[in-house]
Amino acid sequence: MKSKLRAAAVAFGILAIGYYLYYGLTYTPDEYTGAMLGWVGPQMALPIIALTIVPIVFAFTGDGILEAFTGRNSSEFRDAAVGIGTITSFRQTGVSVNDQPQIKIAFRVEGSDGKVFDSHAKMIVPLTELGLLQPGVVLPVRYLPGRTDKVEVDRSGDNGAAQRAMNESLIRKGITTRGKLDIADRGIAAQAVVRSLDVPGRIRGGYTEVALGLVVTRPNGTTFETRAEKYLPPTAVGQVQVGRIVQVHYLPGNEQEVVIALPVNA
Repeated sequence: MKSKLRAAAVAFGILAIGYYLYYGLTYTPDEYTGAMLGWVGPQMALPIIALTIVPIVFAFTGDGILEAFTGRNSSEFRDAAVGIGTITSFRQTGVSVNDQPQIKIAFRVEGSDGKVFDSHAKMIVPLTELGLLQPGVVLPVRYLPGRTDKVEVDRSGDNGAAQRAMNESLIRKGITTRGKLDIADRGIAAQAVVRSLDVPGRIRGGYTEVALGLVVTRPNGTTFETRAEKYLPPTAVGQVQVGRIVQVHYLPGNEQEVVIALPVNA
């Protein structure tokens, strides 16, 4: 869509200026009009309009700007592969729309095939959400396997696709297993209180292993005790301190296998 709009604007500009030149060069003055009327008159309207519209179209179809107005990814990235992007840095570009700044975000992206590459995205970010952009924050991104220099933050609203990409990434790193994901998907949701916290010292993919002693409350109000191991990013360790309440899942026939559910961006 972006390329079509720009092509249409350029074509209009060429036609408008071409018509103006043709009119001026072929104009034949008579005894009542001078040669200048071939260049000055209503025929000037088209090139003036073109010189106004073309820059506007190019400005508003810049990276991230058109998506901000439509709320959707560009047509080029709409059906692209979903990867996991970790913010490494970000800066304002100097462009703004309705006083909302355009941000260039540098990502370290893990593709659906496990390959990792550096890329960037530009997007309009509301001022109230600027504080959410921090190095280490993870976002689902759309990328083109044959051209990884640029990505777009996923705007599809398909949480399932983003979750699947995240799950596959965690499995590849050894941070979780398909069995635990199955418990999280089919298990009973409950709350648990952290009674003890141990850190064995094992690290995988930047995630630290923690061993938790839990008291889980069943839906009927009764409780049971169990232990659970989980790899967490450093920013999430504060959520599992002794005394904290966490969300867990477990299967009715195996209450000792408990899976802890924490948000990705703690």
